[in-house]
Amino acid sequence: MSTATLERAKVTAWLQDYGVYLAVVVLLLFNVVFTENFLSAANFRTQLVQAAPVCIVALGMALVIGTEGIDLSVGSVMSIAAALIPLYLGAGSLTAIVVAVLAGIVSGLFSGYLVAYLGIQPIIATLALLVGGRGLALVIAHGQLVQLHNRDFLELGTGDVLGVPIMVIVAAVLAVLAGLVVQRTTFGRHLVAVGGNRAASTLAGLPVKRVLVGVYVISGALAAVAGVLATSRLAASDPNDLGLLMELSAITAVVVGGTPLSGGRVRVLGTVFGALLMQLVHATLIKHNLPDSTAQMVQAAIIVVAVYVARERSSR
Repeated sequence: MSTATLERAKVTAWLQDYGVYLAVVVLLLFNVVFTENFLSAANFRTQLVQAAPVCIVALGMALVIGTEGIDLSVGSVMSIAAALIPLYLGAGSLTAIVVAVLAGIVSGLFSGYLVAYLGIQPIIATLALLVGGRGLALVIAHGQLVQLHNRDFLELGTGDVLGVPIMVIVAAVLAVLAGLVVQRTTFGRHLVAVGGNRAASTLAGLPVKRVLVGVYVISGALAAVAGVLATSRLAASDPNDLGLLMELSAITAVVVGGTPLSGGRVRVLGTVFGALLMQLVHATLIKHNLPDSTAQMVQAAIIVVAVYVARERSSR
């Protein structure tokens, strides 16, 4: 292997491992210089709050992708959670939240069973729930947007603790837990092993099917949590629009954060920064009077670059 090839391989590896952090720093510096009022506390609060649901969903997506899977149903699971909340809010906010998260767990069990026990490709299994789940949510909500007035529930989306928004605290806690699961638990080690080589993991006696079901359950539960928080922030249950294209945002955050689509590796901190990067890109373009469609095209370009870098690294 030539010196130039070795150097290129080192650069590629560095970009996948640390590129997202550099991108966030560069984008922050750009906004400090060129974006008016970017350093205000209100702006930072807004950016973090808007990034929180994507970050939460992306954490679950990272675990699924770590097993060489994909979960396209997360947006629909958010929609189902939103549709259920008004039905049970009369019994208390805690009851409504528990029911919504249980719905996410059941959704994850469904997808995980299809993948692990029926051998259906993840993209097909979760695509079924992507389509059917939102339809179910619309049936539950009768296709209507419902305004919410329960103060305890709305506090989740608008409240703070010592000046830190509750949504951001929840996202941070879940990120720490996800990191501990991946780095410090047997389940996390099995997850990475299954993603690296499923056949070898099966021959080694690892609980491959339980691991696969587990990651989809976690992904469903986290998507439901994100749906609860987003519904609280909106002060309305809107299954028509809530979670639309969330699966793409989450996948982007995971891939940009350094977790390869080929599985066998999970970068939790990179995923968090990937979610922050996507939010900063979107906010930067909007603040400079560029349309939302431009932000979507930039997001697509970032995905292509991230996947290319990951492919270049895996091929060496």
